[in-house]
Amino acid sequence: MIHELLMALTGYPGSIFVWNRDSGLQVSQNLPFLHPGETSILNRLCKLGTDYIRFKEFIEQCTGRLMQECYPSQQGQAGLHGIYLHAFCTGLDSVLQPYRQSLLDLEQEFLADPHLAIAHVNYSLDQFQLLFPSVMAVVEQIKSQKIHGCQLLETVHKHSCAGLPPVRSALEKILAVCHGVMYKQLSTWMLHGLLLDKYEEFFIKQGPSSGNIGTQPEEEEEEYLGIRGLTGKQLKELQDLRLIEEENMLATTLKQFSLRAEMLPSYIPVRVAEKILFVGESVQMFENQNVKHTRAGSILKNQEDTFAAELHKLKQQPLFNLVDFENLIDKIRSTVAEHLWKLLVEEAGLLGQLKIIKDFYLLGRGELFQAFIDSAQHLLKTPPTAVTEHDVNVAFQQSAHRVLLDDDNLLPLLHLTVEYHGKDPKDSTQNRDPSSLPREAPTTGWSALGLSYKVQWPLHILFTPAVLEKYNIVFKYLLSVRRVQAELQHCWAVQMQRKHLASNQTDAVKWRVRNHMAFLVDNLQYYLQVDVLESQFSQLLQQINSIRDFESIRLAHDHFLSNLLAQSFILLKPVFHCLNEILELCHNFCSLVNQNPGPIDDRGAPQLDFLVTGFSQQSSQLFKILSSVRNHQINSGLAQLLLRLDYNKYYTHSGGTLGSFASDLSPGVAGSSPLVSGSVCNLRLHL
Repeated sequence: MIHELLMALTGYPGSIFVWNRDSGLQVSQNLPFLHPGETSILNRLCKLGTDYIRFKEFIEQCTGRLMQECYPSQQGQAGLHGIYLHAFCTGLDSVLQPYRQSLLDLEQEFLADPHLAIAHVNYSLDQFQLLFPSVMAVVEQIKSQKIHGCQLLETVHKHSCAGLPPVRSALEKILAVCHGVMYKQLSTWMLHGLLLDKYEEFFIKQGPSSGNIGTQPEEEEEEYLGIRGLTGKQLKELQDLRLIEEENMLATTLKQFSLRAEMLPSYIPVRVAEKILFVGESVQMFENQNVKHTRAGSILKNQEDTFAAELHKLKQQPLFNLVDFENLIDKIRSTVAEHLWKLLVEEAGLLGQLKIIKDFYLLGRGELFQAFIDSAQHLLKTPPTAVTEHDVNVAFQQSAHRVLLDDDNLLPLLHLTVEYHGKDPKDSTQNRDPSSLPREAPTTGWSALGLSYKVQWPLHILFTPAVLEKYNIVFKYLLSVRRVQAELQHCWAVQMQRKHLASNQTDAVKWRVRNHMAFLVDNLQYYLQVDVLESQFSQLLQQINSIRDFESIRLAHDHFLSNLLAQSFILLKPVFHCLNEILELCHNFCSLVNQNPGPIDDRGAPQLDFLVTGFSQQSSQLFKILSSVRNHQINSGLAQLLLRLDYNKYYTHSGGTLGSFASDLSPGVAGSSPLVSGSVCNLRLHL
């Protein structure tokens, strides 16, 4: 019977110890030679045999002849699968080896001394009475929840935090085997840029992240904008004042690779996973382009063998050490980041590239765009046609030569785009995604104008399509302000040509409104170019020159771009909408003046009254928004623009309204004029 017991505990039941699928291994009923106490001890030992048999079945299903069921060929098929599960079974089998050895030792002991009792077996196997139920709980959780991949690391790690030393030691052995798979994937990903993950088990995946970026809570937005506590009309005017949350600084575009958060073990911080992602992406990008461009050297400075040896050393450690792990990741990341910094800043000329971006997307070459506005005015004042884009680019090339743009290699990389919504037989709207269709066709070529730039390798990792699209948004906005400013200056030239002629009251109103419009637009232009663009750009250059780390450069550049969008009020809906309305009114006013260079006739007088009233209302709305935001330390852009417009309190004394004839005759501001601003003169010198 003792030998049959040992065979049953090894997984081979017989006539005395029978196997039942539901109840497991048990002593056969009604055996006359067994005392009830012996039956109780034997059934207790049979629980070990039951767990061992089920361990063997689990291991065999995942590593033996049923491997095809465990590794489904189709994505999403139910079942256990993956190399991490295979590693778990390998570790589990090694944990069961002491149990098998104990049974072998018992057999030899009973062969040497047949008088040993069942209690000796119970005593020898007592250490496994605590271990097997705990390990079985892990196996059952894996089977019930179909846990696979790096999720296994999290599951085993949680169960290994038990207070029982045998259980903790056994699960730590299993975890060490599973970590071996993770280290192999880390080695191929970080050192060679290869994502070997057939069953989607790693915490890095190919494709963009599926997580949605949450919006800023309403209370935090109110605190940020400094509008908490406003009531009545002010709160209604600012109810849409929402600053849209920017994308993650290090993920401003749809990446080729991203983190799979559900697979990341909790004991590996997200910051470490982000570094692993960055290193692998950089190595893959460099190695792929290295084949095409035949560049010498390695992004890891030929230290792949050294880093591989250090990863293997960590793999051999019985326990996972986060400090050693993160130190090695930081070491690899620093090597990659420094190499990318040298590649971008010293070899690819990042500072020169930023100067190009500033000159064209941010209108740093003011004389070029002034010449372009003059030459392309007749092309873009009407709705675009199929040939508008070609004609506009010809005008842009001519303007560049006219202002003596000396870089002939630069112009072929720049291209002005004009969004055209004409019918194209090759592009049927029935075959297009409805969400991608435009809401309405542009009314003029100016509203459809954009700028594209062909970024050279390897600068494309910093100036991604999404980043260039944000630059394009700023470009369109700055160009609209510059164009309206040029139109108002042209109206001033018309006024100077006719100053010796007699004028009436309507002319006085017209030219006074023009002065107020020019005052507001000139100060807006000065604020954008000096307070925002020049200030932020100088800070960006200072940060780039003070660091030798690519990730820090990318973070600084993303911060620079976010500040441009925020401080230009492109993300601040009420201010941006109000400024656009003001620019549109100024444009319509200039069109009216150009159509009627002399005194306004009876048909133009109502239109002039409408423009004067609209400008007064919008300027009043702008003043209320700017002055209602109390927390100027947080939202300094609003305070700076208000300072530009209301430097001598003319705006305040006139009731927050510009363009109104009555406001200019207010006795409280006699001798005061908005046009005394020194910023306007400085602006013309700056441009």
